[in-house]
Amino acid sequence: MPVESGSSAASRQAKQKRKSHSLSIRRTNSTEQERTGLQREMLEGQDSKLPLSLRSNLLDLFGQIEREFENLYIENIELRREIETLNDRLTAEGQTIDGGDLTKGALKTKASHSTSQLSQKLKTTYKASTSKIVSSFKATTSRAVCQLVKEYAGHRDGIWDLSVTRTQPVVLGTASADHSAMLWSIETGKCLLKYVGHAGSVNSIKFHPTEQMALTASGDQTAHIWRYMVQLPTPQPVADISVILNADLCVCVCVCLSPIPQQPPCDDDIDFSDKDEADGDGEGPNECPSIRMASTTLRSHQGVVIAADWLVGGKQVVTASWDRAANLYDVETSELVHSLTGHDQELTHCCTHPTQRLVVTSSRDTTFRLWDFRDPSIHSVNVFQGHTDTVTSAVFTVGDNVVSGSDDRTVKVWDLKNMRSPIATIRTDSAVNRISVSVSQRIIALPHDNRQVRLFDMSGVRLARLPHSNRQGHRRMVCCSAWCEDNSSCNLFSCGFDRQAIGWNINIPALLQEK
Repeated sequence: MPVESGSSAASRQAKQKRKSHSLSIRRTNSTEQERTGLQREMLEGQDSKLPLSLRSNLLDLFGQIEREFENLYIENIELRREIETLNDRLTAEGQTIDGGDLTKGALKTKASHSTSQLSQKLKTTYKASTSKIVSSFKATTSRAVCQLVKEYAGHRDGIWDLSVTRTQPVVLGTASADHSAMLWSIETGKCLLKYVGHAGSVNSIKFHPTEQMALTASGDQTAHIWRYMVQLPTPQPVADISVILNADLCVCVCVCLSPIPQQPPCDDDIDFSDKDEADGDGEGPNECPSIRMASTTLRSHQGVVIAADWLVGGKQVVTASWDRAANLYDVETSELVHSLTGHDQELTHCCTHPTQRLVVTSSRDTTFRLWDFRDPSIHSVNVFQGHTDTVTSAVFTVGDNVVSGSDDRTVKVWDLKNMRSPIATIRTDSAVNRISVSVSQRIIALPHDNRQVRLFDMSGVRLARLPHSNRQGHRRMVCCSAWCEDNSSCNLFSCGFDRQAIGWNINIPALLQEK
């Protein structure tokens, strides 16, 4: 018997490999007989410790799986073609209606009937809920007007919280991780006052309902109440053009002959951390007067005080802490009235009702609780369970509603009379931080981790998204939002980790609010 040489054996194996590879590529277009033959050739040409019958069964199973995937793939292609055809026909019908004579009743009826049939088919192909959401986005976003009005820069670290005074003069307050809180002129953007009495990050700021007092919560495990007195700057008079034209010509000549300064680099060319330090070192915030001592210091927490708020009337305050408790204090005596315990993890926020003695606290235990102090002899508590992650904030509306936001990327609207399930759910693409609700317009502002700020109505319909680009909007996580009902130029404020607060002018048409 002739013995096969090593070189011929190697060439035969290479041919078999090439043949097997080429056949495996063409398998998807082969018939059942060809596949069976390929399977046998592959079994004969491969070394394996498995029995031949077991290998054959495995190949049969893999072949069945492959055929199933082929069928699914073909069906997917056909569905895509049908959807494209329906979209093209719907587009063509819309163009015919726009270009035709709309005074002809027969054409209107026919086009309307055909369009409704195509729309029904599209809704059947896609999920009806998705189509409804997308259509609502397109219908409302283009009609809402959102404009950036003023930026408030001067903090040396991220801004956690902001609030607007309820009394005259109307000013903006910000709480920052740089251990300070600042009061700003809304119109000019200048810092009016700086509070530096805390030894830790200032996590919250709220203003007294009737007096010029501020309540701040800090990482130094305390909450401070401090009085302020500010005077808004007078608006600068407009320069007289005739005076400018009659100015000395020599000055104009000197200015024209002076070297042209180099254009400063744009924001994208500057390292952001360096830019922030430059803003902090500039004139303005460092020149404003400072307050270093609090009139009242509230101490009893064993952890970071993450938020604080005034109860209606301003005689009591509530604080929320990482020690899993919320405390109710008497402002005049600084004494602890109640310790609200029950949360299983750290608290994230607290809020009071504008007209009733109600408090809501949110926590990392995925719940928020409603505390009722309307009866002085007893206080009750109700637990709301509807989120799957940390509840970052829960706020009251003017009516009997509570709006909660969570890291699970949802916002839920609850009715205090029916707490079993939310009456509306808003789903977003990013975690939601401290939300706010407009008293007059009943609009919810959602600050996100992804630097966006979105507006929704109480029924969950999206109204607008605030402008966001390299030149406008926040450049880092947006931590908080606050509405201002008494200022015409800026009626919404937002702040974030980019160390600045921004004032916005929001103009939502009445028709969108009714929807």
